[in-house]
Amino acid sequence: MATASFRWILQLHKDVPKAARFYAQGLDFSVNVVTLRWAELQSGPLKLALMQSPSDHVVSEKGYSSLLSFTVTDINTSISKLMELGGELDGSIKYEVHGKVASVRCLDGHVLGLYEPS
Repeated sequence: MATASFRWILQLHKDVPKAARFYAQGLDFSVNVVTLRWAELQSGPLKLALMQSPSDHVVSEKGYSSLLSFTVTDINTSISKLMELGGELDGSIKYEVHGKVASVRCLDGHVLGLYEPS
């Protein structure tokens, strides 16, 4: 038996309900619970917890954060949905031999990697 098992990924956000809506509507996460200070979302086996930041400074502007990477069926549609919800395309869509890749910054600057296989 493993001594540790993965529980969730935690991100800090200024506006938890808005961040939960970003993941739910932009990437089709199911929402297990949302309050003003806490949210739990799920995509397959991945659990994402969102917690209200104790300060206004969450991720430094254009700084580095953890990267959550997602496989999507249509990268253009996914980027459009995320941008409508407040995301920002970080660079351009890259067309690699294995598929399309792009980075999107979510509401508080966390980086999301998107991958559409060829």
